[in-house]
Amino acid sequence: MTEQTPAGVRGAVDLTAMAGALPTTGSAMASSDVAAVPPAVPAELVVQVTAENLQSALGRSLSVAGVLVVWSSAHPQTGILVEELGALALELEGRLLVLSADVATDPMLMQVFQPLLTQAFGQAAVPATFGVLQGQPIPLFPGVPAQDQVRTAIDQLLQAAVQSGIAGRVEYTAVDGGEDAPLPPLHQEAFDAIERGDLPAAAAAYERALAENPKDAEAEVGLGQVQLLQRTDGVDLAAARAAAAAAPQDADAACLVADLDLLGGHVEDAFGRLLDLIRTSDGATRDRARTHLIELFAVVGNHDERVKRGRTALMSALF
Repeated sequence: MTEQTPAGVRGAVDLTAMAGALPTTGSAMASSDVAAVPPAVPAELVVQVTAENLQSALGRSLSVAGVLVVWSSAHPQTGILVEELGALALELEGRLLVLSADVATDPMLMQVFQPLLTQAFGQAAVPATFGVLQGQPIPLFPGVPAQDQVRTAIDQLLQAAVQSGIAGRVEYTAVDGGEDAPLPPLHQEAFDAIERGDLPAAAAAYERALAENPKDAEAEVGLGQVQLLQRTDGVDLAAARAAAAAAPQDADAACLVADLDLLGGHVEDAFGRLLDLIRTSDGATRDRARTHLIELFAVVGNHDERVKRGRTALMSALF
């Protein structure tokens, strides 16, 4: 995405050295006491990531480009990137969603991110920043680079997002009471449920929205994305792939691996797996694969070129 700066740039704090000093519960210093989002930045543009809501937070990058900042309120200077990126997300009018992961207030996050940080940057130090597209973290830079470097990296991230068919925006209400319209009540209910990691409640809210208005396209897409996260929650990727390989005509196994591929950003692999099953099967197996493929088209979005190619391939496979 962008050239990585050497580990140890300004503001970096060794995460491994903090292990013994971190609290064992989430009762550490409140986020309001440390570097946080400036008051002028709407709260909807910055998601506070915890171990519990991490999967759903990453999943939001199916529709909008995300940027994940791993930092520590034990060292408030490491939170400066959250401030800078929050302001940038506002400047970009919601084209960017900031995911703020404070490893001091949620020690479980340190266990999650240590291997990722070491693999990406050679050491487990904070702050560290990742782009997030379709649930997949992409290393951007360790430490706190100059503002122009941050902007360049984010510009490249947004270009990659558009090329991947991710062109959504975060719905937010301007702090100064601007013209942004509030979300419909059921959409807001779903959004709030996603924020707290309650996927069943989010799905139920979208389902009620569709019951009221079957033509609500945003609710349909939102429901598809939430259901994808539900189907893949807690699934072991290696075990799922092994099961699909052992039973190539098992529609359920193929659909699950296709879900995991889509969540990991491998859109064409997901589509291709189901298209292959449609071509080589019939009856209930073929119908199951076809129906699931159409559902995945809706999750990615009809504007995406890969969906257009997928629909053409589906027609060819069926007829």
